[in-house]
Amino acid sequence: MKLLGRKNDDAGDSGDSAPRADNSAEAAAAAAAERARTAPKGKPTPKRNQAARRRGPVAPAPMTAAEARKRRKEMRGPKLSREERKAERVVRRAEMSERRERMMAGEDAYLLPRDRGPVRRYVRDVVDSRRNLLGLFMPSALFLIFVMLAVPSVQVQAFLSPAMLVLVLIMVIDGFFLGRKVNRMADEKFPDNTETGWKLGFYAASRASQLRRMRAPRPQVERGTRVA
Repeated sequence: MKLLGRKNDDAGDSGDSAPRADNSAEAAAAAAAERARTAPKGKPTPKRNQAARRRGPVAPAPMTAAEARKRRKEMRGPKLSREERKAERVVRRAEMSERRERMMAGEDAYLLPRDRGPVRRYVRDVVDSRRNLLGLFMPSALFLIFVMLAVPSVQVQAFLSPAMLVLVLIMVIDGFFLGRKVNRMADEKFPDNTETGWKLGFYAASRASQLRRMRAPRPQVERGTRVA
């Protein structure tokens, strides 16, 4: 009887294990479905790279240079003929030339970020309309350096070093007064100007220190023009 009862108990245990296994499989499937769903409110949305990882593995990186070249060719598309490449270079060169010409003409959409805006344009006009001592800095410095290298004399070296210091001092003083003038005129012209005095002053001094023909964008006013 004991053996019979034990056999019945074992049969009952084995019968209970089947539903328990089915329940665990259903729970795992439910958990997977929950992870696949969009993140609930209050939790961060999965990033794009995380979603891409869930979708599947990405293509492995090329192991050799030949494989990398092959992949670049596939991404580049069909190979162009010599005439097509030449025509493409001509078009690209023409576009670059047009962009540079518009930038030199002062069109705001083609300017560098430091040159954009009506305030910066006004500062350029103020600088370009007057003669500045800062404009003599570059040629004077190049001349002094040339003499210093061409004439290796102790007396000449003793004279050129103080001359260079005096030149730098004059340029700093002229740049300081130019910056003050430009900031005062810009504040009068644009009451809502938010640019700091240091930035506008440095911008004006750096433009004034360049030769007129080397300034970019090119000057839009002649020397002596009254800029109000």
